[in-house]
Amino acid sequence: MSSLNDKLAAALSSREKRHIRRRLPVSASPVLPSADFTSNDYLSLATSSTLRTAFQHALSTAPQILGSGGSRLLVPTPAHLALESFDANVAFFSAIPQPGDVILYDEHIHASVHDGMGASRVDSSSLIKFPHNSVVALKRSLRKLLHERDDLRDGRASAFVAVESLYSMDGTFAPLREIVQCVEELLPKRNGYVIVDEAHATGIYGPQGRGMVAALGLEGRVLARLHTFGKALAGSGAAILTTELIRDYLLNYARPLIYTTTLTYANIIAVECAFDMLEDGSAEVTQLALHLLDLSRYFLELLRPHLQSAPPELLCLPGHLRADDHKDPTNTPSDASFPPPTPIIPLLTPHPHSLAAHLASLSQPLFTKAITWPTVPVGTSRVRVCLHAGHTRDDAWLAREREVARQWLDVAEGEGVGAWMESKL
Repeated sequence: MSSLNDKLAAALSSREKRHIRRRLPVSASPVLPSADFTSNDYLSLATSSTLRTAFQHALSTAPQILGSGGSRLLVPTPAHLALESFDANVAFFSAIPQPGDVILYDEHIHASVHDGMGASRVDSSSLIKFPHNSVVALKRSLRKLLHERDDLRDGRASAFVAVESLYSMDGTFAPLREIVQCVEELLPKRNGYVIVDEAHATGIYGPQGRGMVAALGLEGRVLARLHTFGKALAGSGAAILTTELIRDYLLNYARPLIYTTTLTYANIIAVECAFDMLEDGSAEVTQLALHLLDLSRYFLELLRPHLQSAPPELLCLPGHLRADDHKDPTNTPSDASFPPPTPIIPLLTPHPHSLAAHLASLSQPLFTKAITWPTVPVGTSRVRVCLHAGHTRDDAWLAREREVARQWLDVAEGEGVGAWMESKL
């Protein structure tokens, strides 16, 4: 074996020993929608007969449905005018922040933002992480920067603040009102910019599913919003809602946009059909979103009492989901309606693979996803449950079954944990 192969094999072996090696999921039979708690198809539009019918009709009348023709800059067709196909976070953060600017980012921000920052012209010393959802820490960092740098105080340099509206691994909401207010107050020269990744909020929250920024009325106070078509909208690709100037700059300098083959015509048509359902105020989509939020609340109400008796070091909910009245006054808005219910429910455990395997082995199998480092910080491994509008209250039986949790806890507490995990992996 060559030296390169030795090094690659050793790296994979190291991950294997630590139970963090990634593999493609393998299923001998199709997973029923009612048993799937892994995907981000929050509104279950991927299985919607209404969307399917609209898509098929649109395909039958479209002049082109196959291929795309190349990069977006080479495709001058109407189908692509409103929808772009590129890694929006990488494109924005690699191109827009200029030399001398600073980027402050939430410690739980998506990996694509890290990729964009790494490719940007901002000095690594000016990439500043702050604790998750901590407005206090953000203020502290901004005040320190303003004290040290004349160019930030007088507006010659810019500060970008990167957050997600709904975080995909934790199911936490960013305190967007407080973050925006903080940036506006500390940077009155208007050289502070908030960038919000709405990937997991699109289609679910806000008027016509426009996300949390719109739900909170902050559209005019946020520089850019990043929306994906690949989760609740049952498509793929992404778009940035921003100013005309930034749009034109990205067309000229954003490498992921310039050098990436754009979405196929068929994908564009599918996404347009999904957007039509949102923009038309479709009663079906509205009811799907309301049902999803009601189901999220119901699932947690059933689950909390059963987990109270479990050893927290083996199995627990994260702090923000343990009780309805749990609020951190330093990090969350005072609005009683915030935060809303979340369909992302992490079950924290040091044995995520064994728990996911146990759930999949039940007589009514439930397919979940074990999440470990490096996707989440060390010591915060979990099984992530993603609820979908296609689920029903009957599908939440797991949250009612104290015995299911007890069976797994008995195994996790015993001496045979390692062997049992190996037999299930």
